[in-house]
Amino acid sequence: MRNALLRFLHSHECRLLTVLAVMIALLTLFTSEFATLQNLLDVTGATAFIGIMAAGLLVVIITGGIDLSFAATASITQYGALTLANHVGLGWPGVFAVAVGLGILLGVINGLLVNVLRTSALIITIATLNVFFGVLLTVTGGADIFMLPDWFNAGIEIVFYTDAQGNPYALNLQIMALVLAFVLTWLLLNRSNTGRQIYAMGGNPDAAQRVGFNVFRLNILVYAWMGALAGLASLVQAQLAQSVSPTALVGRELDVVAAVVIGGASLMGGKGTVLGTVLGVALIAIMQNGLILLGISSYWSLFSTGLVIIAAMIMMARETRKQNKLVEEGAVT
Repeated sequence: MRNALLRFLHSHECRLLTVLAVMIALLTLFTSEFATLQNLLDVTGATAFIGIMAAGLLVVIITGGIDLSFAATASITQYGALTLANHVGLGWPGVFAVAVGLGILLGVINGLLVNVLRTSALIITIATLNVFFGVLLTVTGGADIFMLPDWFNAGIEIVFYTDAQGNPYALNLQIMALVLAFVLTWLLLNRSNTGRQIYAMGGNPDAAQRVGFNVFRLNILVYAWMGALAGLASLVQAQLAQSVSPTALVGRELDVVAAVVIGGASLMGGKGTVLGTVLGVALIAIMQNGLILLGISSYWSLFSTGLVIIAAMIMMARETRKQNKLVEEGAVT
């Protein structure tokens, strides 16, 4: 127990938690609106799309891969599922099945291309981003969907608290889906043999293949996982926006990648945790919310996100150098 605590105190996650605590304390001090229950619920709900996507991207990055087509995947699953909901009369189970199933299909396409072409996943998924997005715009003509089923617009809520003034506070669809995505990803990575293989593949893919890991199957799995969560995230975002736009989601890749990288995942593979990604998502969400509450222009949001990514990469580089130095010293002794 003590050793685990000491490891955590020296971890990237602990440093992130410290930064978050300082940020929360300062925002609580300078803005009266920040530390309210309603604001925290609103921020969590608004960040659900990025968080769910980050959970999926974490799994891909741990294998040493990357997927930048997830926003186009989400756009297709969102449009397809809700178009069917309007014309066929799907309920909640139906729209989830269509969105997640379509996302898995597009993810499998990415996985197959990565396996067959054996080239940079970055280049492949940039290509599929353009292909998926181009097909969507061609088929839809770029038209938005403003009329959604009443049951979908109403969403899903679980009221857990009512204050003295009778104001209800609820866990909505966005928050429940966000928690589900992180819990399922944690179970995959930490409580399954597949999760151990994913880490091993990212650490040394050649060695993983030599010891008998099915790298082809693992690649298909992780990109399908990304696609499934993209489908889930797309419905969450559509319900929040109360509309569907083919162009609304593409362009939000930076925040998702930033959350995973800030959380400590290595783009080289083999490293990353769900806790770190949760903290990375929280850091971006709180920073952006804080800028709004402080009355600072939203144009500074991208600048701030970029600075935080640079700071996270500096921290990770220092940690890597320190670990390499310890390994070298141990080898010498």
